Amino acid sequence: LQKDNVANQREHLILLLANVHIRQIPKPEQQSKLDDRALDYVMKKLFKSYKMWCKYLGRKSSLWLPTIQQEVQQRKLLYMGLYLLVWGEAANLRFMPECLCYIYHHMAFELYGMLAGNVSPMTGENVKPAYGGDEEAFLMKVVTPIYKVIEEEAHRSKTMKSKHSHWRNYDDLNEYFWKVDCFRLGWPMRADADFFKTPKFAYPNRLNGEERSAGSVHWMGKINFVEIRSFWHIFRSFDRMWIFLILSLQAMIIIAWNGGTPSDIFDAGVFKQVLSIFITAAVLKLGQGSLVA
Repeated sequence: LQKDNVANQREHLILLLANVHIRQIPKPEQQSKLDDRALDYVMKKLFKSYKMWCKYLGRKSSLWLPTIQQEVQQRKLLYMGLYLLVWGEAANLRFMPECLCYIYHHMAFELYGMLAGNVSPMTGENVKPAYGGDEEAFLMKVVTPIYKVIEEEAHRSKTMKSKHSHWRNYDDLNEYFWKVDCFRLGWPMRADADFFKTPKFAYPNRLNGEERSAGSVHWMGKINFVEIRSFWHIFRSFDRMWIFLILSLQAMIIIAWNGGTPSDIFDAGVFKQVLSIFITAAVLKLGQGSLVA
């Protein structure tokens, strides 16, 4: 992680805790010591979405706390600091909250493994960060690959003039992490996963100028609901206006046919004919329903 990000998020965390600490009621006995209530409040706010994500996918969170009471507060601070560090370097990935939850889930588990001295079943050595401990490792090896997918999808939408159903946006990429299948991506994330594959259509690669063939990649496609619109959508979008105009026209035609003066509507026979607009309204509602379907 970058040194400047570490310094910024350290100050960020201190200010968050200090603001909550001084507003505690009743006042803490020792103002110079961090109150556990303030710590738990900030932690609850920070990890609300992450815990909901874990619950939705049926996974246990990676927020493991030690059994030794004296170490609990320090461990909570480390978890909170790690979350802010991930958020600080996430860049455009902040528009993909579930994606950030996935990244944090694995990094928090690595943090727990290192603090507990666990041994990796893969290497037989103590747990180490999957992406190394270099200063820009997180930015270059975690954020950049996902950002490049976003960039290529956005580039395709601008240059190819394609339909919105043929390229993925932030919501589509983020929805990939709504299902347990997202864990197939692994950690470290597999570069050959479908998530990182761009559309299976030929378009120029701006990074190296090469042309990709149509069958060179396997695009996983749009994930969420894709709304396909036709020219009928203009009637669907302004249905109330169209219904009002049609019913008004029908009423005016009936009145004009039976005399042409507004006072004719008070005639019993004319009034009964005007009431036929409710039958027309029912037919129009049926037509509206067919357009929605």
